[in-house]
Amino acid sequence: MEKNLIIFHYNYTGRLDNRSESATGSTIAKTVTILFICSLIVLENVIVLVAIWKNQRFHNRMFFFIANLALCDLLAGVTYAVNLLMSGELTLRLSPYAFFVREGSVFAALSASVFSLLAIAVERYMTMIKMTPYNANKRYRVYLLIGTCWLIAISLGSLPLLGWNCLDNLPDCSTIFPLYSKKYVAFCIIIFMILLLAISVLYARIYALVRSSSRKVTKHSNSEHSITLLRTVIIVVGIFIICWMPLYILLLIDVACQHKQCQILFSASGFITMAALNSAMNPVIYTLSSREMRQTFLSLICGCLLGSKTRSVLPVEQTSENSKSKSSSSSSHAQKVMVKECPDIESTVE
Repeated sequence: MEKNLIIFHYNYTGRLDNRSESATGSTIAKTVTILFICSLIVLENVIVLVAIWKNQRFHNRMFFFIANLALCDLLAGVTYAVNLLMSGELTLRLSPYAFFVREGSVFAALSASVFSLLAIAVERYMTMIKMTPYNANKRYRVYLLIGTCWLIAISLGSLPLLGWNCLDNLPDCSTIFPLYSKKYVAFCIIIFMILLLAISVLYARIYALVRSSSRKVTKHSNSEHSITLLRTVIIVVGIFIICWMPLYILLLIDVACQHKQCQILFSASGFITMAALNSAMNPVIYTLSSREMRQTFLSLICGCLLGSKTRSVLPVEQTSENSKSKSSSSSSHAQKVMVKECPDIESTVE
C-alpha cells in the first residue's frame, strides 16, 4: 500500500509520465558524471579535513567553522550519490518513510551548509569588531554553535517525516518532491534567503569596517591572515549563491505552478547537479585563496603520492647537496626533494 502511495503521488504530479522509459546513453552518461562529481566532493573535503587536523596552526575558531563546512560538503556528496543510486525504478519501491529520509538528508546537508556559512560570517564580524586574536579557551562556544547549526538543520530536514507533508492533500504536493508540501518547500526557501541576506549584510559590514579602519588593521598582528580568510569566505558565499540560486528559482516555480503545467520542473536534475558543484568547488577555493591552506593541502597530496619515491631519491640527492652546502639535515633535505617534485609548494620550505 505504501509503495502504491509513492506511485500515486508521482502519477498525480506528472513525474511518472515524464520518467525515462529506459537507460539511454545520455542517462547513463549523466549518472556517471554525477557519481564522479560526488566522488570528487568526498575526496576533496576529506583532504581539507585532514589538512586542518594535521596543521596545528589551523586549530582556531575560523578553521573549525571551515572544517564544519567541509564536513557538510562531504555529507552533501554522500547524500547526492545515495539519492542517485536510489532513484529511477528504486524510487517507486520506496516506502514514504524511506522517501522522506532520502530527501530529508539533502535538505539537512543544505541547511547545515547555509548555517555554517552564517556562523563563519558572524565569527568574522565579531573578530573584526573586537580586533582580538583567537582564544583557544573559548572553543566550547564554537562547538556549541556548530552543534546548534546541525540540530536546526536536522530538524528542518525532518519536518516532512514528522508530518509536514502532502500525503493527505494532493493539490499541495510539490512536483520536484511529490510527497513534499509546497508550503514546506516555500518555508525552506524563505529561511535560506533570509540567511543568505544576513550573510551578505555581515560581509558588507565587514568590508566597510576594513576600508574605514585600514590603518588600524595593518597594525594588528593577524591582519593579513584575517583579511585572507575573509576573502576566502566571501568567495565561498558568492560561489554558493551562484550554484544554488538556479535551484532556488526552480523551487519557487514549483511552489507557484499547478501540477503538470510547468515542464521545466521535470528537468530538475541539471539544476541539482549545478548545486552539487558547489560542494566540489569549496575545497578548490580554500587552496587558491588561503596560502597557508594551499601549502598544507599540496604537501598532503605530494606526501601521499611521492612518499615512496622520496625515500628512493634521498640517497642520490644527498651527495649533490653535500657538494653545494656544508651541512644539511635529513628533514630539510626531504623538503627540498618535495620542492623538486612539486614546485607549487616551494613557498612552504623556509
